[in-house]
Amino acid sequence: MGKNHIIAIDGYSSTGKSTLAKKLANELNFIYIDTGAMYRAVTYYALKNHLISDRHFDKDELIRLLDDIVIEFKKNPETGHADVYLNGKNIEKDIRQMEVSNFVSHIAEVPEVRKKLVAEQRKIAQNKSVVMDGRDIGSVVFPNADLKLFMTASPEIRAQRRFDEMKRKGMEVNFDEVFQNVKKRDKIDTEREDSPLIKTDDAIEIDNDSLNEQEVFDWVMKQVRKKNIISGQS
Repeated sequence: MGKNHIIAIDGYSSTGKSTLAKKLANELNFIYIDTGAMYRAVTYYALKNHLISDRHFDKDELIRLLDDIVIEFKKNPETGHADVYLNGKNIEKDIRQMEVSNFVSHIAEVPEVRKKLVAEQRKIAQNKSVVMDGRDIGSVVFPNADLKLFMTASPEIRAQRRFDEMKRKGMEVNFDEVFQNVKKRDKIDTEREDSPLIKTDDAIEIDNDSLNEQEVFDWVMKQVRKKNIISGQS
């Protein structure tokens, strides 16, 4: 049997991590794991159970209820990608709403939430070749990943991309709200005590301010070949 490989993609919000990760997984026939969606699923659960709002955050109750949260990925036959399920319900569209975006970094700050999801992420990747994107994949979840990438771009560029994406999906948003959300999430992600967003010394940085999706993908595939990462599940 061949070696299982892990490609870790970290970086700021709306830098194209998920888009790149999906394309790599499809090209290499690896499993794609969207860790951001897992944190969004917990955030959605907290919102629906009135555990977090602009005025309060009941961390203790969320921690108490963590064992009741079951997150799964199931392939959507229409899109070809995996949708996120929370306790048996498809919440893929729900977790992409601005309300979830506004609170997800606060949820991700909670050490008990991170501990639960990191364990789940490692479990999913057991005996599989995976592409995983998030904030702490190369630094915490898989520090020995075969290839580590760190994606960045200016807040203005990222906000515009996020705004355009949400508009295409028919969401009612304004650019300033998206821009402020990007800056807020950057601050929380980089300054939190538990597993902050950092670029590890062995990660390759990609500044995609001016690169399109295909240019980023082609460049990363060159790095994949340099690392002798073989396509196909072992």
